[in-house]
Amino acid sequence: MGDLAKQRDRMVDVQLARRGIRDEAVLAAMREVPRERFVSEGMEEFAYDDAPLPIDAGQTISQPYIVAAMIEAAEIEPGDRVLEVGAGSGYAAAVISRIAKDVFAIERHEVLGHAARKRLEGLGYCNVELRIGDGTLGLPDEAPFDAILVSAGGPEVPRALKEQLKVGGGLVVPVGDAGEQSLCKITRTGTGSYAEEDLGAVRFVPLIGAQGWAEDGRRSAANHLPGASRDLSC
Repeated sequence: MGDLAKQRDRMVDVQLARRGIRDEAVLAAMREVPRERFVSEGMEEFAYDDAPLPIDAGQTISQPYIVAAMIEAAEIEPGDRVLEVGAGSGYAAAVISRIAKDVFAIERHEVLGHAARKRLEGLGYCNVELRIGDGTLGLPDEAPFDAILVSAGGPEVPRALKEQLKVGGGLVVPVGDAGEQSLCKITRTGTGSYAEEDLGAVRFVPLIGAQGWAEDGRRSAANHLPGASRDLSC
């Protein structure tokens, strides 16, 4: 375990700080959370490699740099309430929980969601509430949120998530077809107004749901209504 702790410190120093992550709260949170507890059994030795790793249900745990970059871009503060869509193994939610006051995470795969919940509880991250369901619809009963992070790529920015942001809040989400995604930051500037910023090219698993991709790879019907104007897509 001591060796893994040293690898975690090196990950923060080399993969994150040297590559431009400056938020001290993000760096401290990444240094605290044991990524080896969130990877598949037998993959612990690769936990601090600068790469995504496979987990159950055909999903992945994002590379550490991407996790840190997304959290930094969301500009999360200590008193914030944050929504994470696509919880996967629970790693990003765990990191966010070391900064924010309350974290709500959604995972559509039951096997992943149950395992992540058990893992987070076992590590004592009591300010994370994990739910199983369609993350593209967010959690209207808990909205509004100071920040929303989406760990899967959709064809466009889900309207439901934009509407669940507080004014001044930020939504960080990959948008685009597989292999051609951009990491977008959407900031709510008013009741019905938003600003967008392209943070660069990324590659994520598909965001499946009513306002994402359908299981067959097509745009879901709820996000592609006849006569409807196209949503923000960076």
